[in-house]
Amino acid sequence: MKIILASQSPRRKELMDLLKIKYEIIPSKVEETLEEGLPITEQSKRLAYIKAKEIFNKTEGDRIIIGSDSMVIKDGKIYGKPKDEQDAINMIRELNNLSHKVITSLCVMIQDKGQFKQYLDFDIAKVYLNYMTQDEIEKWVKEGKVLDKAGAYAIQSEFCVYVNKIEGNYTTIVGLPMHKLYDILKKYI
Repeated sequence: MKIILASQSPRRKELMDLLKIKYEIIPSKVEETLEEGLPITEQSKRLAYIKAKEIFNKTEGDRIIIGSDSMVIKDGKIYGKPKDEQDAINMIRELNNLSHKVITSLCVMIQDKGQFKQYLDFDIAKVYLNYMTQDEIEKWVKEGKVLDKAGAYAIQSEFCVYVNKIEGNYTTIVGLPMHKLYDILKKYI
């Protein structure tokens, strides 16, 4: 059975590689817009769903399609991918020396011997950041590794020195809740 990751995220690829299974990547090209009136968890689940659904509709045969979406949230505000360096600086300033949540949703669509199954779930982890000086924030942003990351940081990168602690699953913060994904995939791999 084909397994397809509907993401071009290098971080999600690294996590999938840990499973030591054969899979391919077909990135979703859907526009990641929020739908007015939906709670944050439903926004994230919706985005994971439309990413998986787009690739499911473009493929045929027995297959497993994996879509995912991550959001950084503090006090009800969503921190997506920054528009530019100044936006990234502002995000890090707002998250600086505080805690915030990362929600990652997972949509898995399976076509197996004529049977269709769909799993749609999310996971939340809490991240506590240490204090960063203005110089540290600007240096981090200037390194150019922020524009493709929700919240303008990646916990598995050099940014880890600013993370005091986490509550929850590390892979949820990275962008693919592997504990939930493995529970689904183990029946097929």
